[in-house]
Amino acid sequence: MALKKSQLYSSLWQSCDELRGGMDASQYKDYVLTLLFVKYVSDRRAGDPMAVLEVPEGGGFADIVRLKGTKHIGDGINRVISRLAEANELKGVIDQADFNDEAKLGAGKEMQDRLTKLVAIFEGLDFGGNRAGGDDLLGDAYEYLMVHFATQSGKSKGQFYTPSEVSRILARVVGTDAATNADQTVYDPTCGSGSLLLKAADEAPVKITVYGQEKDNATWALARMNLILHGHPTAELWQGNTLADPHFKGVDRGLRRFDFAVANPPFSDKAWTNGLDPENDEFGRFEYGVPPVRNGDYAFLLHLIRSLKSAGRGAMILPHGVLFRGNREADIRRNLLRGGLIEGVIGLPPNLFYGTGIPACIVVVDKKGAPDRKGVFIVDASGGYRKDGAKNRLREQDIHRIVDVFRTKAEIPGYARLVPLAEIASEENGYNLNIPRYVPPAESEDLHDLEAHLKGGIPDYDLDALRVWWKALPGLREALFAPFARAGYSRLQVEPHKVGDMIHEHVAFRSLVRHANEVFEVWRGEHEETLLGLGQGSKPESVLTDLSESLLLGFTGFPLMDPYDLYQRLRDYCDETMRDDLFLVAADGWVEAAQPRAPIRDKKGKLKETPELSVGRTKYKMDLLPPRLVISRYLAGEKAELDRLREAREAVSRLLEEFVEEHSAVADGEDGPLAAAVDEKGKVTQVAVRALLKALPNDPELAEDRRIVQQCVVRIKASTAAERAEKAAATTLSKAALDRYPSLTEAEIKELVVVEKWFAELRCEVQEEIERVAGLLADRVRMLEERYRRPLPKIEHDVDVLSAKVAGHLERMGLT
Repeated sequence: MALKKSQLYSSLWQSCDELRGGMDASQYKDYVLTLLFVKYVSDRRAGDPMAVLEVPEGGGFADIVRLKGTKHIGDGINRVISRLAEANELKGVIDQADFNDEAKLGAGKEMQDRLTKLVAIFEGLDFGGNRAGGDDLLGDAYEYLMVHFATQSGKSKGQFYTPSEVSRILARVVGTDAATNADQTVYDPTCGSGSLLLKAADEAPVKITVYGQEKDNATWALARMNLILHGHPTAELWQGNTLADPHFKGVDRGLRRFDFAVANPPFSDKAWTNGLDPENDEFGRFEYGVPPVRNGDYAFLLHLIRSLKSAGRGAMILPHGVLFRGNREADIRRNLLRGGLIEGVIGLPPNLFYGTGIPACIVVVDKKGAPDRKGVFIVDASGGYRKDGAKNRLREQDIHRIVDVFRTKAEIPGYARLVPLAEIASEENGYNLNIPRYVPPAESEDLHDLEAHLKGGIPDYDLDALRVWWKALPGLREALFAPFARAGYSRLQVEPHKVGDMIHEHVAFRSLVRHANEVFEVWRGEHEETLLGLGQGSKPESVLTDLSESLLLGFTGFPLMDPYDLYQRLRDYCDETMRDDLFLVAADGWVEAAQPRAPIRDKKGKLKETPELSVGRTKYKMDLLPPRLVISRYLAGEKAELDRLREAREAVSRLLEEFVEEHSAVADGEDGPLAAAVDEKGKVTQVAVRALLKALPNDPELAEDRRIVQQCVVRIKASTAAERAEKAAATTLSKAALDRYPSLTEAEIKELVVVEKWFAELRCEVQEEIERVAGLLADRVRMLEERYRRPLPKIEHDVDVLSAKVAGHLERMGLT
């Protein structure tokens, strides 16, 4: 059975545990990623003799496996990797990690054990069987590790990786999806580990040609492996300083020009002039001005601009300072704006990047439209993100919203605006591009009404501000509010705690819910047949993209609900459940993917996954088809009997608890007849009660106590019998469910998974989003009611009353 995506990732990260201690993440990533590369290449070659990379004799992962437990395993691994590198012209790329380094891996037996465990982890993974219909599972696994390495590498060493979410924005706004032939090119002058360059290339509908350069040798090697793992083995990547020694040159010895370019250069590089005389640059990169010696942000931007064809487009991640800093940078910014080269600026949230917490922006360059450009499109996307540990991360909805708005140039108050160049060039602004100057926050200050505080009533203008709600839910405002004694004010005519119920019960809201269900059913009808038709070799990521894009489109324009919020709910469900499900189906087919398996255990044998079904001491996990669905469809009678027995057990247990509580203490605080049998948790056992009964003297005066203890024994027996009956029924039900799985047909599995699992859960997500939206209105109404509920005269009157009561109490106590 193929691994789930999440399961594969977890296993790969577990491999890092074998290396921790001797080195930090910036070092052990080289070992793990190198073995990942060798295993991937070996598995692909085994399954496809025509694979691009050759696996020579003595140069495959099987040769590494044979070294497990041997004294010279480190040196042996180096030799295997060296043979693979020589056969594929990858010397200096995949052989950079020294597996025989005693300083990092330990000496003798320590190295032997550590590397043996590391190899064993990779040996247990079948990478070849997990590439599902073009979806790049291994490339994604590589990226998963890169994220973790970047997170743990610390401030100074995590800059080799551009977060995937940011990379996707650059890839889409730069427009590689408009590429039409393989001769078109994409370039990254500071490509790092290649993540940004890959995203830009993968957005193209055709296989465009990929170029990149990276200064750091180890990071360049990561990029080469990354491109190969992602299906770009012919990408041309070079190691070297892009500013001082650009590799890609044209026939005239000038810089080579590209159709598209993306980059995430080091922020504010203070050593950018090393090996370079910018005043006499042979490539003419600084025609718009020479950047300051101690800040290289504009140096990289000017290099990118010079590297674009006359109709080329580029996008670069830069710190916000490039938008407003003065002196030389102000001159360059003014010249670029006058030349129409800057198409747009996208402000990003803070703390997105590894290695720095400062906020950044994306500067989008478009040479084709430069001569006629009359404005700059500015987006303030700084508020859309979620917390992820110590970092912030863009959500799927944030990425989609940014790209949609930028591409359509849709102006949204507080979010995006096309700013005329004349306004930017005005005396007031002086070519300053600081985003808040042009895109101020949309939310207005929530003002208090002094007269309402003095005389009561809710201001009508506060209610008018909710007009979008009243328009979508006609009649609701009149149902909630009535005119106040003074014109221009209203009063809430239901109890505040009943506002939510009033909204849910109102005919307009019920109509809205029905409308949402209708839209959902239309969307479901468009995709159900496709999902039922999936099988081995299908393309999970394409399916998920179609589903989410269609849902976003279907709910666009729906009253009150932000379609991007609903889109995010679907994407979250995909990440948590549906993506793994689809990959299992694509790898194994419906029947095999639905079968139970043993939960994953850690190195110590403890369960890392929560089992969903147990029969005796054997535990099972059902990844694709949860047992609750099988039980609900085929074992409803047995489930009803179990529920009945559970309710009976709970009733008997309740009676026992009440009986023990009643007779373990008496009203005057003395111990009751059962007190001695009660443990620290307030529970009694049959053993303790029988011991108590045996210890009671056969005294007529203690007859009542003996009767109570005997009755407690009877109740404990009844409770124990009820527990046994419930447990037996649960075991019977679990076994019946487990026995049902092998006999399920493919059609039955499809129906349960697609209809009862996926669509049922997504329908719940739509309902919850509507509930959340209704809750926002209820909260606002209750807040306004609370704000003006007690006007100042009422408060003063209450103070006077309370003061009089206090004075009266003091007087009766003889105090004045």
